Amino acid sequence: MKLLARYLTSQVLAASSLVLLGLLLLFMFFDVIDEIGGVGRNNYGLGHAAVVVLLNVPGHLYEIMPVAVLIGTLLALSRLVTNSEFAVMRVSGLSTWRVAGYFSVIGVMLSLLVLVLGEYVAPWSEQAAQRYKLLATHSVVAQQFRSGLWVKDGSRFINVRDVMPDSTLRGIEIYGFDAEGRLGWTRVAETASWRGNQTWALQNVVETRFGTDGIQATRRASQEWQSVLSPDILSVLLIAPEKMSARTLWRYVAHLKANGQKATRYELALWTKFISPFVIPIMMLIVMPFAIQGPRSGGTSGKIFMGILAGLGFHLLSRLFGHLGLLNDWPAVAVATVPLLIFLAIALLGIRWVDRR
Repeated sequence: MKLLARYLTSQVLAASSLVLLGLLLLFMFFDVIDEIGGVGRNNYGLGHAAVVVLLNVPGHLYEIMPVAVLIGTLLALSRLVTNSEFAVMRVSGLSTWRVAGYFSVIGVMLSLLVLVLGEYVAPWSEQAAQRYKLLATHSVVAQQFRSGLWVKDGSRFINVRDVMPDSTLRGIEIYGFDAEGRLGWTRVAETASWRGNQTWALQNVVETRFGTDGIQATRRASQEWQSVLSPDILSVLLIAPEKMSARTLWRYVAHLKANGQKATRYELALWTKFISPFVIPIMMLIVMPFAIQGPRSGGTSGKIFMGILAGLGFHLLSRLFGHLGLLNDWPAVAVATVPLLIFLAIALLGIRWVDRR
């Protein structure tokens, strides 16, 4: 059985690798077309575009790995069935459920690889690509409103005119309120540089305090500023929540909740990260019934098409539940896990049906 397990693993990994390479090249081609449109603007050249395309590769790998494994599993298993190798395996004592167990182990191993990629490599490369492009085009990271970016930090409201690619802040205004909601002081700084340990170094600071005895203004060349606002939190301006690391999402969700702000979208992205190790195994189990029905049940292309439709159905159902959850404020854990459980049940029922035939 160990020999059969190794053989199945090698076939699935080889087919999945070929599909992954093809999909990756396709996505890189689309990136090249997208980047070429910006070449020549603000000194943005072909070399800059090539670096951005390469830095986007880990993010594409993280996104397309489940689809590549789904198609690769279909191709490998369908080929084994067509060549009667799967029938020989069954005669040798290999049950359908044992194959499902092998695929689950393979899927979990691949999912752990994808989890590491999505937690440590893809978020960094995505941010690096965005920052590199912003630096090359001499742009700013964010300026969400005409007045800049607004962030709530406890009883303080922070207005930042520009966030630069190196996380430097420009045009900072901090408004402090007392327990009764009255404006107690303001602090205006020209720039702010991150120093670590929740500390920023403000430059050219003007602090104004409003008291019962009048208004008092103080000028300083530099001043330290303690704030939960950090480059990690600012990184949400660079990449979508779905592409962030779980650690960054966890900190940002905690920041939003501590400040009484809505965090549903980021909670959903966080829970999706938690359940991501189960996505690839379920994808592999979903396609098993389509691939092992036997050579006479239809052509390989038809099986692959139906299996891909099943995988897309899982993806679409997850997206649909996600949008409905955001609209109706459903619990993020339920929104993330219900589609997974539904398709797991469908996959197990399909395997049971094929096993009884």
